[in-house]
Amino acid sequence: MKKKIMVVDDDPYILNLMKIYLEHESYVVLPVSDSTKAMETFKSEMPEAVLLDIMMPVVNGFDLLRALRRISNVPVIMLSAKGETFDKVTGLELGADDYLVKPVDPTELMARIRAVFRRYNARTEDSRVLEQPGLQIDLDRFTVTCQGEAVVMPPKELELLYLLASHPNQVFTREQLLDKVWGFDYAGESRTVDVHIKRLREKLPGNDIWEIKTVWGVGYKFSV
Repeated sequence: MKKKIMVVDDDPYILNLMKIYLEHESYVVLPVSDSTKAMETFKSEMPEAVLLDIMMPVVNGFDLLRALRRISNVPVIMLSAKGETFDKVTGLELGADDYLVKPVDPTELMARIRAVFRRYNARTEDSRVLEQPGLQIDLDRFTVTCQGEAVVMPPKELELLYLLASHPNQVFTREQLLDKVWGFDYAGESRTVDVHIKRLREKLPGNDIWEIKTVWGVGYKFSV
């Protein structure tokens, strides 16, 4: 069965180009030029992935990504003419799986799409529940329970927590965490790991059994 990919961009030329690229690779394309209708299309069609432009009138790509992440962990690739580090970091921190700068090379785009599908399939097919004292992480249902209370967090925070907690006392560098959680080269922009760690610490009540510890000059570990 062909995978459906929703493409959200207000530029008709880009939409047509993406349609040609994707249909050539046997994907079903759902083009959306009006960003206000993107969520309606997503809910009715349930695509397997989303290609999302940032600079759109009325509702921009970052706001759409926030809305998507409230209801789904579907793979999202940001496509934008904005190539600044700040924009890349913002998109990835909001839960995007990848970020490509326009103009996009079609060969690279298809490779990135296949890569996010591989990572998505790996995390959904590998049904696992990890438990530490007072902490349960269900990677299949994407839920976290801490001290008996449900903790809401976006997919990347949960995946980062799962990785650390599944390797207690192992130190990971920021680059290793970026590679394992985000799955692609993110060199020079490792600040996003620090941001995610900060958010995890804010959301998880402290205890005397485990903690997410900073190893100065190296990275982080789930210390037990």
